[in-house]
Amino acid sequence: MTAVHHRYATVQGRRLFYREAGPADAPVIVLLHGFPTSSFMFRHLIPALAGRYRVIAPDHLGFGLSDAPPADEFDYTFDALTGLTAGLLQHLGVTRYAVYVQDYGAPIGWRLALADPRAITAIITQNGNGYEEGFVPGFWETVWAYHREQTPETEEGVRGALTLEGTRWQYLTGVPDESLVSPDTWHHDFALLSRPGNDAIQLALFRDYATNPPLYPALHAYLRAERPPVLAVWGEGDGIFGPDGARAFAKDVPDAEIHLLDGGHFLLESAGDEVAELILGFMGRATAAR
Repeated sequence: MTAVHHRYATVQGRRLFYREAGPADAPVIVLLHGFPTSSFMFRHLIPALAGRYRVIAPDHLGFGLSDAPPADEFDYTFDALTGLTAGLLQHLGVTRYAVYVQDYGAPIGWRLALADPRAITAIITQNGNGYEEGFVPGFWETVWAYHREQTPETEEGVRGALTLEGTRWQYLTGVPDESLVSPDTWHHDFALLSRPGNDAIQLALFRDYATNPPLYPALHAYLRAERPPVLAVWGEGDGIFGPDGARAFAKDVPDAEIHLLDGGHFLLESAGDEVAELILGFMGRATAAR
């Protein structure tokens, strides 16, 4: 069995949890998770990659086993989460890395790339959006409404994502065989969402999500200028970020490798082996090319 280390580091006075595996001198892959999960979502992928790569998977502040200071004590924004991630990588001595982004991990990964373009050796996006085409309207209308105006009605709309049923929906929507997805996943995430005060953290990030689409033009310019190798491997049935979000990467990186798989938002739960195989092949080609 692959040895996976479960560690903590203090960054900017905050205690961050991260999982790490693989040879210390191997090329690095940083795995950035989405909402409402944590590095727990990579528990099977890490061993699959660690034979060839140093794999680092942090929990964002407010998620998983990292600190979760109350929302009135910490300004939960994607800028702030990016700063903590950059600080963790600096603490670990990581200056060059491939990045795997999913959901919330995407706007954090894009900010890291824009701040230090030459640090990024490759991009793997698994339902990690970077284009307007990726937004599924029915889901996002409630988020945009809450950003525009915070009322009991708009808050109620986004609070549905904080329920057990809303979490289960994220895991099962678009999955052809629901029996492949362990109920442990949504119960694990819901238990962490249910911690006192965590709802205020998540509401703050819902409000801040509207800061992400304005970054897309800069992201697209970065992709055209730097031409990092890009693998978009997408659960085609995702009810949050649709498959057009994967196809759109080819507009700025014509040789992007795009794979639409039969699955949903948390594709690793039902097609993890296939995703790992695609990543290993892609990373082998990307490393050889650069």
